[in-house]
Amino acid sequence: MMNDSEMRTLLQTAKTIAVVGLSNNPMRASLGVSRFLQRQGYRVIPVNPNETEVLGERAYPTLREVPDPIDIVNIFRRPARVPEVIEDAAGRGIRCIWMQEGVVNHEAAAQAEAAGIPVVMDLCILKEIARLL
Repeated sequence: MMNDSEMRTLLQTAKTIAVVGLSNNPMRASLGVSRFLQRQGYRVIPVNPNETEVLGERAYPTLREVPDPIDIVNIFRRPARVPEVIEDAAGRGIRCIWMQEGVVNHEAAAQAEAAGIPVVMDLCILKEIARLL
């Protein structure tokens, strides 16, 4: 798990965040958090097979299909679905897997770390940006 100093550095240097589970539904936290991330200057890439575009960005059905480099993968999915995201992230040069508040999967976190990808788990990226930057 990343410490505060590592998270601060990551958040200051990251440019692109793929948000897995991002939808156009205004009742979903993923939309509000992603809108905040855009306002902070990050490029947000939606990953959701049920969307074609969110917040002005093309959506991709899976992380594997995103053609662009990604710094952070921010996950808004049920914990049981996280391992498939980790599989898609492996070998892509992703700097961090970020599981939002309520998304806890220790096996998937260990899988990501074994693949060389640091993990933040059960923390809201919006709250951490507000706290650390």
